Amino acid sequence: MKSTISVIGGANVDLSATLADAFIAADSNPGHVEVGYGGVARNIAHNLSLLGAQTQLLTILGGDLFGGLIHDFCKQQGIDMHLSERIHDARSGIYLCLNNHGGEMIAAVADTEAIRAITPDWLAKRSGEINLSDYIVADTNIGEDAIRWLLENATAPLFIDGVSTTKAHRIVNALRKCKLPYLHSLKLNQKEAVAVTDSTSYTEAAQRLLDIGVQHVYITLGSDGVYCRNAAEEWLYPALPGEVVNTTGAGDAFLAGVVYAHTKGLAFPQTAQYGLMAARATLMSTKAVNPDIANILL
Repeated sequence: MKSTISVIGGANVDLSATLADAFIAADSNPGHVEVGYGGVARNIAHNLSLLGAQTQLLTILGGDLFGGLIHDFCKQQGIDMHLSERIHDARSGIYLCLNNHGGEMIAAVADTEAIRAITPDWLAKRSGEINLSDYIVADTNIGEDAIRWLLENATAPLFIDGVSTTKAHRIVNALRKCKLPYLHSLKLNQKEAVAVTDSTSYTEAAQRLLDIGVQHVYITLGSDGVYCRNAAEEWLYPALPGEVVNTTGAGDAFLAGVVYAHTKGLAFPQTAQYGLMAARATLMSTKAVNPDIANILL
C-alpha cells in the first residue's frame, strides 16, 4: 500500500539563469534561462509523487496566470491539490535564481508573499485530512504560528525543511514556544544550522537542535555531504560523485529522499543515504525536480 504524505508550504514558478562564463557584475551576462515549477514544498511533493507516494500538496496560489499553471502542472504530476487554495487577488510565488557557469548559485530572490495566508486557522480547517496522512512535511515558507500549530497538532511524523537562514529561525522559535517541543526530523544546510542555533560548528548546532526537541537532525554540507544525528547516533556521509548541472532543488530532493526512505521502514542512517541519492539526481538535472529520479533511486 502506498504511503500518504501531506506536504505543506511554498509553490511557485522558477526562473533559473545559468551563466555561460564568469559573472560580470553590473553588466548583461550571456547564459541560459530555464522556466519551471518550484517552491520547496512543491518540489518535495513532486519528488515524492515520482517515487510512488500518494502525495497531497497544501499551498496558496494566486489568481494569476502563474497560479493556474502551477495548479495544472502539479495535477499532471499526480499531486493531489484539493486541499490547496487559489486566492484571486493574490500574486503567485516566483523564485528567481542566478547560477554561475558551474551551476552553483550566486544569488536568488523568492517572492512567497501568498504563503502568509497559511495560518493556524487555515490548517485547522484541514486538520482531519492532514492527520490521516502517514507522514507530514512542511517548509518554513509558512509562518511561525503555522509551524507551531503543526508541532502541537500533527499526529503523524512531521518533517520540516529550513528553506533559508532567515526562515529557518521560525522552526527554532516555534519549538521554543511549545509546551512539549517535539519534531520528528529537521533538515537544514550548514549555514542555516549554525545561524539559527548561534553555534560555531554544525556538530554543535546539531546538539542544540536535539536539546530543543528535534529527534532527527540532517545538516547538508554541500560538496562535503551530510551530517545526521539523533540521540543515539551520528553519521557523516560524503557527497555522491556526479556532474553538477544545477543546484536548485537539491536540498528539497534530499528531504524527499529521506521521507521516502522512512516510508520503506529504513533505519536512521540509511535515510540520509537515500537523501544524498535524491540530491545527486537533482544536481545532474537542469530542472528543480529530476523527472527521472525514480529510475535513479528505485
